[in-house]
This record gives sequence, C-alpha cells and structure tokens, in this order.
Amino acid sequence: MTADTLNPFRPSAGAEPPQLIGRRGMLDEFNYGLAIRSGAPGLLTIFTGARGVGKTVMLGEAENMARLQGWVVISETATRGLLGRIGESMRSAANEIDGGTASRRITGISAAGFSISTQLAPEQQTGLRELGEQLLHLVDEQKTGVLITLDEIQGADRNELAQLAASVQHFIRGNLPIALVFAGLPAAVSDLLNEGVATFLRRADRIDLHAASIDEVEASYRHTFASLDHPLDIALIRRAAESTGGYPFLIQLVGYHVWQLAEASDASLTADGVEMALASAHQRNARMVIDAALSTASPKDLDFLRAMAKDDGASSTADIGQRLGDKKNTVSNYRARLIDAGLAQPAGRGLIDFAIPGLREHLRKA
Repeated sequence: MTADTLNPFRPSAGAEPPQLIGRRGMLDEFNYGLAIRSGAPGLLTIFTGARGVGKTVMLGEAENMARLQGWVVISETATRGLLGRIGESMRSAANEIDGGTASRRITGISAAGFSISTQLAPEQQTGLRELGEQLLHLVDEQKTGVLITLDEIQGADRNELAQLAASVQHFIRGNLPIALVFAGLPAAVSDLLNEGVATFLRRADRIDLHAASIDEVEASYRHTFASLDHPLDIALIRRAAESTGGYPFLIQLVGYHVWQLAEASDASLTADGVEMALASAHQRNARMVIDAALSTASPKDLDFLRAMAKDDGASSTADIGQRLGDKKNTVSNYRARLIDAGLAQPAGRGLIDFAIPGLREHLRKA
C-alpha cells in the first residue's frame, strides 16, 4: 500500500471518520447560527443517543465549523472541575486576543464555584461570568464568537452544570455571541432538562442520533474500499455494511478490520476473509461498547434485556411481561429506564428493540 492509501478508518472514541454517514443536514441550524452569532436556536444544541452512536464525532464537527468561522472553541468533557477549566480557557483566549502578557500558573481550581486559584493578583482572579463577558466582548468586536462543547454530561457535577447553564443564559440575554453544544446519554440529558435551574436549555435543538441506513453505509464503503489495491466484491461490501446495523462505531470497526486484512492480502478478500474481519470487529465492539453499556445495568434491567433477547427482532412489552411475570406498570418502568439509558429503543406501538447492535447476540451468549 502507498502512503495515500493507509487505512482511513478510525475506530476510537471521537476520532473523525472518513465520511459522516447519515448525518447530512444535522448541523445546518448550528452553522446558520454561527453567521447570526447571537440568539439563533442552533447555537444551543444537544446530541443524545446510545454509546458509540457518534455523539463525540458530532461535537467535533461543530467545533470544526466554528473554527472555520474564526470562533474561539472551548472543548470540555464533563468531569469535576470543568468550570475552572472553562474559565481558564476563557482567560487564556482573552489574553491572546487582547495582547495580554500577564504570566500565571494554575495552583488549584474551586469546583464549587467559579473562582480559579492562580498566581495572578487577587483583583485579577475573576469569576466565570466576568471572564466570559470579557472574552465575548472581545470576540464580538471581531464579529466572531465563543463555542463551548461539553461531552459525556452524565459524568458532570450537577451544580457545575447548573452554574454553567446560568452563565450561558446570562450571556444570551446580553446579546453576546455564545454557543453551547453538549452531548450525553438520553437519561442524563432528560434529567438535566428536567432540573429547574436549566429550564432554558429546553429550548435547545435536541438531536437524537440513530443508526444510518444500510444503503448509506454500503455506498460509503464502496467509495472508500475502491482505493484498495484489490477492490472488494460488491456482495461482500453489502455483507460488511449489513453487519454494522448502521451503527457508526461499528461502521468504523468493520471498515478498519476489513481494510486491515485486505491490505495484507495479495488478492481480493474472499467471503471467509470478510467473515474473519467481521468477527474481529464485533468482538472488539463487545469489549469497548457493550460491556461498558451494561456496567450500570441493574439485575432487573438485565432480566428485562435477556427476555428481549429471546426474540429475533423487536419485542412486545406484553410478551416481556409474561416472560418475567411482572405487572404492566413494572414493565413500563423498566422499558423507560432502558430507553433512557440508551440500551433499548421504541420500535412501534407496544414494541421495543435493542439500541446497540450486537447486544442481543451478546446476551444470548452470556
């Protein structure tokens, strides 16, 4: 293989794929908002969905769009101390824009509030709201703005999220060019939006990410695999596409393993070779995604999921209730829990199905 035909697939968390499949138009409102710069609905966007469905990738796409428009981008993961890190990023950006030269070294972060402990003079140690206003006024003069992205909100301290939301709302009311795009599992997003301190976020664009169509995956694979020295048979490309279930992380895993075997082969891959690649991809998906997704499931959750796994397709909640011997309201409660956790998804009236490809087979083997 030559240097320009190195494996293009990137099956790691948040890595940019060779093509975004099934996501066309999802960030159009956000991109339009970058031009308006203040108050556009797309500048408040929430991505939800199961693990591995591409939430982090979409945050990266939003960041790329903002950078192309000259916006300051502050990219964070929702772990404790995020307010301090955001504040320090704001301070650094403001100093760079304003030509500030004050040297400083962070010595600690106050997670309970907005203050950041540094070696600056006390009067310079301002809060997040003041730091934000300073930076936003500077970028406003340049006709740009500030984008904050926040990933994995299920791991955030709720007090910090509430304070960040309050500050962003303050900036919006001041007609300042701020954007907030965050991502998390459905249950975490629902919890956040139901908290009174963050009610204004209910006006945000909520984008629920789902699987891409198999036809779209096949078309992408055909385009990408055409660069191989020995292109794949069309039927085998279709087989690879179908094995992904349209699930973005599996699209990357399957593509990666198929490409890896193909570039090591002196001829086009056979059906056996493709099946070997698919098996490797699904084994890695089980380790990286499925095991992590099940780690917080209760014993009752697992019982419900195992009852679902008895069906080859979508399950009837009535059948689940009979198998578990539970009352209708109990079944409804666990159905809602599993949907919120991103493990299951509605599949029609009275029907539920797995949200993560491979989960059914994994449970059957367990």
